[in-house]
Amino acid sequence: MAVVTDVSPDGRLTIAIKGRFDFGKHQEFRSAYERPGQKPESITIDLKETTYIDSSALGMLLLMRDHAGGENADIRVINSSSDVRKILAISNFDQLFDIS
Repeated sequence: MAVVTDVSPDGRLTIAIKGRFDFGKHQEFRSAYERPGQKPESITIDLKETTYIDSSALGMLLLMRDHAGGENADIRVINSSSDVRKILAISNFDQLFDIS
């Protein structure tokens, strides 16, 4: 599976993306955070095993942010490679997400 989710007992959702994060992961990624009746306390996107990210993935991250509450959402992006981090920085996503 290319998108792996884990929900902790305290309601924290972690979504790990494996391989390419592009439009091919759209439905799987959306299903990971759009769970009926469940609104996570926070969301962590783990990019440890992400090899590539494109503009459609950036759009998916924005849609997830809106779904989670916009600027009030507690979303972290962790374990990104230097190449992926560079794309996020060029796109000014460091202004929208806590990236580490």
